[in-house]
Amino acid sequence: MSRTEFDEPSTRARMPADVDAPDKVAYGLTFHQLAIVAVGALVVYGLWQALHDVVAMPVLAGVAVVIGGLACGVALGRRDGLALDVWLLHAVRHTRAPRSLTTTSSADGDGGVPDWVAAPKTGRQALPAPLTLPADAIDDDGQISLGGGRAAIVGTTTVNLALRTPAEQAALIDGWGRWLNSLSTPVQIVVSAQPVDLASHSRTLAAAAAAQPHPRLGAACADHADFLADLTKRRDPLRRQVLIATRTPAGERGPHAARRRAEDTVHALSGLGVTPRVLDGPAVTAALTCAADPYRPPRPGGLAAPDAVITTTTPPRDREKGQRT
Repeated sequence: MSRTEFDEPSTRARMPADVDAPDKVAYGLTFHQLAIVAVGALVVYGLWQALHDVVAMPVLAGVAVVIGGLACGVALGRRDGLALDVWLLHAVRHTRAPRSLTTTSSADGDGGVPDWVAAPKTGRQALPAPLTLPADAIDDDGQISLGGGRAAIVGTTTVNLALRTPAEQAALIDGWGRWLNSLSTPVQIVVSAQPVDLASHSRTLAAAAAAQPHPRLGAACADHADFLADLTKRRDPLRRQVLIATRTPAGERGPHAARRRAEDTVHALSGLGVTPRVLDGPAVTAALTCAADPYRPPRPGGLAAPDAVITTTTPPRDREKGQRT
């Protein structure tokens, strides 16, 4: 690698902190904020027109100040990264939403109460609402049925830009920009940190140390097992998982449309120094399970498909007892 690649100045470009920020229409306010202020002004004007002959002016002025302050607070206030009116709307929906959901047919209006609901002796019983999930099924090839469309998930590794030269950084960013500009449907990128179970790896290495063909290999294996056990005690190791969910548009048909779009994403991201792959059915199920409960390790062997037939073998002793009886 030549020295000129390290001496080459890096390419920098200014980018706003919030690219989705709405445009300012007038007085530094957006159209949404102006509409809230206008509604407050109309309410104050309507009250003055209806009550200025029967109510004293100081009282109307006090009411106008209160209504104007509330309108300005709702228009300009923010809470948890959301506009205050949007936050209040979500709060109202949350308070009115049911606290318990069920997948049984008892919540569809037949009047039955599930077995796990403790019906009170007196008073009205709030039945659980039906649980509606966005995904209907997961195919063996990893395609997720969303009712009106399909989606697929791509799992990929990360790349460290700090270890690249300025020319390589510019090339990677340019390739990333080309992939973003090629998107024609909504794409969701989820980056999560999940705990790593190093204790099981440490126990496996410790058990395999005695079976090594050479004493030095066994010592190295045991030393690495002790290192992993000490690392588990001193720290909480995490691993970073990057998932890219691609979906088909409303008008696109075909049983493998989502899988094809996911493969196109893999081809586009392969040139960025990462290792992407399209997740199959069990991998998609495991990824969604970890997303729902990231602090519980997945069950060994995975989950059975809804149409899978689960069989078991009878132990020999049980068969002998059955034949004797």
